[in-house]
Amino acid sequence: RPQARNALSQGMLTALNEAFAAIAADASVRVVILAGAGPAFCAGHDLKEMRAAGYTCDYAEQLFADCAALMQAIVHLPKPVIARVHGIATAAGAQLVASTDLAVAADDTRFATPGVNIGLFCSTPMVALSRNMSNKHAMQMLLTGDLIDAPTALRFGLFNELVPADQLDANSLELASKLVAKSALTLAIGKQAYYRQAELPPAEAYAYTRDVMVANLQARDAQEGIGAFIDKRPPVWCGQ
Repeated sequence: RPQARNALSQGMLTALNEAFAAIAADASVRVVILAGAGPAFCAGHDLKEMRAAGYTCDYAEQLFADCAALMQAIVHLPKPVIARVHGIATAAGAQLVASTDLAVAADDTRFATPGVNIGLFCSTPMVALSRNMSNKHAMQMLLTGDLIDAPTALRFGLFNELVPADQLDANSLELASKLVAKSALTLAIGKQAYYRQAELPPAEAYAYTRDVMVANLQARDAQEGIGAFIDKRPPVWCGQ
């Protein structure tokens, strides 16, 4: 929806959830690059649609449930997701960036969680933001609602790489190509384990990741990778 700065309408959320469900089931897809059409990445929720819906509780509950489902679908997808960010990423748009595994942003991108400015605090975006940056940085964005420039957002930890706008596509594809060269099974194991262990106290996290590594070592790709490293040859992945 480039004309609406890719605002997350109910229809957009449904389409994205369906797309990620299809990607999860498609073994031919190895890496996802999430990009915005037109002049912006994503301007957050569609405020015009909210007003047209009359701000009803039923509408709002479904809208925010679908949005939460999308963010969790990105996290739970057994494949890396890279955000290719340009223009603006505000409110739920910044939440999208924070929910992806990796993010590359053009040097002229601006970010904000401006809900506080219109009386609707960015409570759901807060979940992803607070897991990407320090409390002070997250609270600065959430409490002020100010637009921050790309260098500031990089310093805050919202994304990985800052590149000139004309190099955004090439850089995103280069990063995706690095991931495609890895074992798809290993990436899936690692991504799932990363988000799971982050929820656990350290002792439980070590116990959990110990079991993950024991199981991982039994995989043909792990044994192939170790053998290839010792033999000084490129590995041949089989995804098992």
